[in-house]
Amino acid sequence: MKNITDRHEYILKKIKENNKVTIQELSDEMNVSSVTIRKDLKLLEEKNLLFRTKGGASNNNPYAGDRPILVKEYINSDEKSKIGKKAVEMIQDNDSILIGSGTTAYAVARHLESTERITVITPALKVALELCNKPNIEVLQLGGLIRPNSSSVAGQYAMRILDEVSCGILFLGVDGIDLDFGITISNITEATLNQKMLTTSQKVIILADSTKFGRRGLGKVCNIEDIDCVITDKNTSRKYIKALEDAGIKVEIAD
Repeated sequence: MKNITDRHEYILKKIKENNKVTIQELSDEMNVSSVTIRKDLKLLEEKNLLFRTKGGASNNNPYAGDRPILVKEYINSDEKSKIGKKAVEMIQDNDSILIGSGTTAYAVARHLESTERITVITPALKVALELCNKPNIEVLQLGGLIRPNSSSVAGQYAMRILDEVSCGILFLGVDGIDLDFGITISNITEATLNQKMLTTSQKVIILADSTKFGRRGLGKVCNIEDIDCVITDKNTSRKYIKALEDAGIKVEIAD
């Protein structure tokens, strides 16, 4: 199958059936070189018919954009709420926790009750406002410039405060979980702050609905092996769950 039209039709058919393809399998099945397949994928991507990925292609955009928080909060809102509720089950009396920015992290704050005495450190204004009037919950708001897209602070002022504190659990919302590249978000400045938050925490719990898997944001936060647990929803592919568990990471399904 060396005719370019036939190859392109075959590639698009495979992607439609499986959502993704690899260069190696296409090369083997069509008996052409991997160089030819890469050229084919590049041409098809230029026509907006697929997205190239590491070692292959997909019909889903693997890159996460920096969308405003007011837009994000309506995307998979039920799943995010369930993830937030599941996260709260891991918090104990007298815990000191870090809650990052983003809509899934905000769901944790919404489900926190004031029956337990805890300290919450956060860069997110929405999280702080949600918790500041709840009895027994002490809030430490990190300072710095506020990013309108996330309603969250980032930068050196926030990082200086983190130099002086330590906490038990970090609950971190993310924009992408890529098994090869790691944990990412869509803004580099916030990624740097998140890296600092990791060093402040004894346990790192990633909050991610099923749409975050197989995607990459612009800013890398850490490698997969740097996290302890992932809380996700029931729609997440078993392939990702198994890969995380094989890496020694606990996976909790919120339902």
